[in-house]
Amino acid sequence: MTQKCPVLVTGGAGYIGSHAVLALQDAGWPVAVIDNLTTGFRFAVPDGVPFYEGDIEDGELLARIFAEQGMGNGKGAVMHFAGSIVVPESVENPLKYYHNNTAKSRSLIESVVQAGVPHMIFSSTAATYGVPEVSPVTEDTPRQPINPYGWSKLMTEQMLADTSAAHELNYCALRYFNVAGADPQARSGQSTAGATHLIKVAVEAATGKRDSVSVFGTDYDTPDGTGVRDYIHVSDLASAHVLALAALIEQPDRSMTMNCGYGRGFSVLEVLDAVDRVTGSNITRVMGPRRAGDPDSLVSDPSRIKATLPWQPQHADLDAIVTHALAWERKLAEIRREG
Repeated sequence: MTQKCPVLVTGGAGYIGSHAVLALQDAGWPVAVIDNLTTGFRFAVPDGVPFYEGDIEDGELLARIFAEQGMGNGKGAVMHFAGSIVVPESVENPLKYYHNNTAKSRSLIESVVQAGVPHMIFSSTAATYGVPEVSPVTEDTPRQPINPYGWSKLMTEQMLADTSAAHELNYCALRYFNVAGADPQARSGQSTAGATHLIKVAVEAATGKRDSVSVFGTDYDTPDGTGVRDYIHVSDLASAHVLALAALIEQPDRSMTMNCGYGRGFSVLEVLDAVDRVTGSNITRVMGPRRAGDPDSLVSDPSRIKATLPWQPQHADLDAIVTHALAWERKLAEIRREG
């Protein structure tokens, strides 16, 4: 039985971070959240979870949080989700991404080391692979990012590796594929306005928040000509973080890097068909040209995570992912109506 330690979740008021908080809380871990609420939402943090509004580069605040939460001197863990995630924006404003995702992560890691917090879980991305020549993608596939977002995350992975070699810190970097869906109990979900994730965009269209869904590229080397991606339910992803934390505690001399996906891809049109199926409606589809840098297919090889952790996905079903995303979209409309 793993000894449960206090956990600080950075970006815990955001989409994936808030689901990690729920997973930790459900499993009985003491958890606190820091978020500057730039893109996160205070309502996403459950009642009773200590919340600190602030920035991860504020070393004095982090030192106070660690002290108040009983972390440091060989105790505690940080799950690091805070950062910026929109790929086209990273191309237009690279310095924002190198600041938010790389420089601020460096400050956070320094605070972790200074306090003596021994474990970190890092929210990384399949964007570190760029446009891989082979799919499914393993962790040994060359890392060749094609945008500042991917580079900013890969730089943080490297900082963690180097810091772990020099200090009493072990870490797990989880490279996400396409995260989608929402908490099955509708306690949290994707709430950001102007989101670019396909399933989020599609359920917004299905609930009348958008007039249509753009399909970028119909001439890919895939069965129906549209891009294929590996969609992972956000709650399964959150559960992987909790299991990875337990593994770090049980093996303090080991660090890990693992893909997070199901190893199964769906095309854009298959996703839109699933939304039509679940809602009983027909979303208007607007066919357009490819976006620069989009690979034909990006699917994970999840062999390593399944061999390393006792991870048993519970929601590896496209219709279930869409159903939960749709339920959250409807609840979010109620939350906004109530102010």
